[in-house]
Amino acid sequence: MNKSSPNNTVASIRALNVSFSNGKKNVQVLYDIGFDIYKNEILAVVGESGSGKSVTSKALMGLLPSQTAQVTAQELTLQGKDLLPLKDGEWSRFRGSEISMIFQEPMSSLNPTITCGNQVAEVLQQHQNSSSAPSKKEVLRLFEKVKLPTPEITFSKYPHEISGGQMQRVMIAMAIACKPALLIADEPTTALDVTVQKEIILLLKELQKEYGMSILFISHDLSLVQSIADRIIVMYQGRIVEQGTAKAIFDHPKETYTRALIASRPSTKKRLQKLPTINDFIENSVSDEVITKEQREESHQRIYQTLPLLQVIDVVKDYPLKKRLFSKQKYFRAVNGVSFNLYPGESLGLVGESGCGKSTLGDLILRLKEVTSGSIIYREQDITHLSGLPMRKLRKEIQIIFQDPFASLNPRLTVGQSIIEPMKWHGIGKNNSDRKEKVLNLLKRVGLTEEHYNRYPHEFSGGQRQRIGIARTVALEPKLIICDESVSALDISVQAQVLNLLNEFKKDFGFSYLFISHDLAVVKYFCDQVIVMNEGKIEEKNEADALYANPQSAYTKKLIAAIPK
Repeated sequence: MNKSSPNNTVASIRALNVSFSNGKKNVQVLYDIGFDIYKNEILAVVGESGSGKSVTSKALMGLLPSQTAQVTAQELTLQGKDLLPLKDGEWSRFRGSEISMIFQEPMSSLNPTITCGNQVAEVLQQHQNSSSAPSKKEVLRLFEKVKLPTPEITFSKYPHEISGGQMQRVMIAMAIACKPALLIADEPTTALDVTVQKEIILLLKELQKEYGMSILFISHDLSLVQSIADRIIVMYQGRIVEQGTAKAIFDHPKETYTRALIASRPSTKKRLQKLPTINDFIENSVSDEVITKEQREESHQRIYQTLPLLQVIDVVKDYPLKKRLFSKQKYFRAVNGVSFNLYPGESLGLVGESGCGKSTLGDLILRLKEVTSGSIIYREQDITHLSGLPMRKLRKEIQIIFQDPFASLNPRLTVGQSIIEPMKWHGIGKNNSDRKEKVLNLLKRVGLTEEHYNRYPHEFSGGQRQRIGIARTVALEPKLIICDESVSALDISVQAQVLNLLNEFKKDFGFSYLFISHDLAVVKYFCDQVIVMNEGKIEEKNEADALYANPQSAYTKKLIAAIPK
């Protein structure tokens, strides 16, 4: 059957426009969106934050707020049913049975007070009038289907008692419980480890084949959707700029924006001096200059001839587990005998899956947590148990760029105040006007403007907030910066901008980085050497290119195999 025939269409969108009213004016966010979703296909919608991907899917789900959203369309149908006139009661019967959704953040989508099994059973009882015993049987079957370990035990667990990947599987089980015609997956793998991400992608493909349902897969990562999508729609600033088969989009992208999205992700085959950004493509100023093998070897020779900046020696971190009456205290070992050196001007990568101990190790180096045993030497001084004034001085030298810049910025302080406050505390700058001048120069340096100085964090995008976080860190003139998943939540193109910025600062100020991430492709591009951690221990350590080309351990091989090609 011809896929594009009317009988083979699950959903149709024609001339969809969406505006939001803030009381004073209407802001249009979608402009004449139009596409079909065919039976038994995976259609991917890609684009940066704010491109309108999620708003489009929420219009299909009837999830846009009726008080503030104005939705118009020539056609908005699912299974031939007109969705525009549906009211709340009709939507609640329609959602789950005909159309369902997997959200980006399962922890905030699952009810923390209800066990995982009962949450899925509730969907079956609501839509299929199923009683308790058959519901439980069906939930256990679904848990097996989504490859949850020990379905019986998981049924009785609460969301906080299982991992992020397992929570996402519970969400998938809930979404497919009533065998919907259309499943919307909104960034379902963004917060997950690369290995778990690969498992979820394969699982969705399997379920789509078995159930014969259609999937609308929303993502900002073009290289990820290449492995799952039949067709791809590219969105930019509320408009569709290009659509076609996955092969056509990747082999012959027509639009500048599409080419920019494909090129922004670091390549595992070559190392560019500067990652291309959307602006580079728009301004036709893309540089294809690469860092040669000889240049890299020369740089490494210079770095590793010096004394280490940081020495981590046999560090252990234990956490006490809940103690039972009359029993001996037991511990969980998060970091298990880790040793390594980090050199001035080096970018050292630290990779591994969630729970491997990499962030805990970062906290130990920052002295945010106490070491159980072992020692940490910084600039030939033992800082393992440092306190008081010496510790305060050390805080200036070792800084961190967090994963979530919004949570690390005080919402009551303007950007200027947020950067100046720690500068005052550490005595940087002669006076307030000198400090302000430094901050204004820094804002320009990170790609912001002087007028951003008096704005508040909520007025910025995620990528801009991360730049503010970098400016605040750089303002303290540190020697060592710990980047804890500091680019993992960013759009691919924004990630490229931030990586370029970090490289620039390393070159200009001689910073050293401990770059913590679960994304091996980014780490390979950015780092000189890479440490792979697994279950609290170092699995292997090598020069970034050598580790990628010739991984020694089975665990590292698994991580590399999971990178979207």
